[in-house]
Amino acid sequence: MANPLSFLAPVIDLVGSNVRILPATGGAVEDLQHPDVDEVEDTLLNRDVGEITDFAETPTPSLANLYRPTPPLFRPEKHLYRFFIDGSLRTYYLATGIEGRRSFPIQLAQIGAAAMVRDDEGRLSCLGSQHKVLLLVPTREHGLSDTVWQQLQRLRTPDGFFEPVDITEKTALTPHDPAGEDLRTRAGGIARHRMHQLEIDLIQTTETEQNEDAWLILDGAVKLDDFIKAPYLIGVAKSFRKDPEFRFGRGRATARRDITSILAGLEFAHRTVAFSAHGGKVAFWYVRLRPQEELDYPLMGVVKVELPRPDGTSVEVELADLLSRALVAERNVTPYGRDRRWHCHLYPIFLAEQTIKNRFYSQQVLLGAIRWPRPMTA
Repeated sequence: MANPLSFLAPVIDLVGSNVRILPATGGAVEDLQHPDVDEVEDTLLNRDVGEITDFAETPTPSLANLYRPTPPLFRPEKHLYRFFIDGSLRTYYLATGIEGRRSFPIQLAQIGAAAMVRDDEGRLSCLGSQHKVLLLVPTREHGLSDTVWQQLQRLRTPDGFFEPVDITEKTALTPHDPAGEDLRTRAGGIARHRMHQLEIDLIQTTETEQNEDAWLILDGAVKLDDFIKAPYLIGVAKSFRKDPEFRFGRGRATARRDITSILAGLEFAHRTVAFSAHGGKVAFWYVRLRPQEELDYPLMGVVKVELPRPDGTSVEVELADLLSRALVAERNVTPYGRDRRWHCHLYPIFLAEQTIKNRFYSQQVLLGAIRWPRPMTA
């Protein structure tokens, strides 16, 4: 059987012939994601939303009435969510490269995204998926010389399945200069950014079928480098930043609340009112999917919902209620301990993630493709 990663052989040969290589033990080591990587991502994507001062709901609510009941609205009664998109990634540290006086990490990433569709009988199927392999390396003063980088670019596959990526580029998840960052961590941010781009590409495959009775759930935020403007779509974040401050009123009448105090009062199958973010381009609120007595702390069992509002208008209270009720009904029974996010899983999103993970090459297959050339002896 032919090696499905045979395209990596000339890549490894090119880099290994031009750069001194200190291989990872065993050939490649998987970079395990930090437990709060999704929270870090939400913080980066919403870094200008640290202070919330406006509601985004009509009629306008008040701090005295922050919560609304959202009893589950199950599919037989109203089948609202029909499309589900999620992505996944795995990154691997391959080696440390040394060129001139520069030393830098060389990493590989598998990224993918899948779109699931559900019929009226509740059957889920894969509508489409994308899968890519990325070589993650820094360039110029941080890594590979321009000469080696240009040669490496010529080895990308015509279909875009394999692509070398310069991790010094700035994105929504890597907004800072690479000089002050750990390059291995930065590579993970670059890979996640590319993964989200695949998710956004898949949204286009469902747009013509979305309507007021057929919504899409996207795992995560509705903003990357730019806002997602597709209608009939919500973003649902299982992990989110914990430091926003909610401040309403003026002068001495100003009321300040932190997110923990707000969510501690959020009961099961209830939502908060909608708040405004990004200058009114996004309305967001929180929904509790599980009773607090089942959980370890108040923020567990809560998801953050984001609704694009490209025209800057507030969301009608009836629509926010409807979206939240249908969302409560999407929670699944996930055995404790099988996944650290068990308390806020949405079953169709979980299946989308598993669909793409099952298409990733195993670490054993990857190891078979990584054969650095032997160093030349004098």
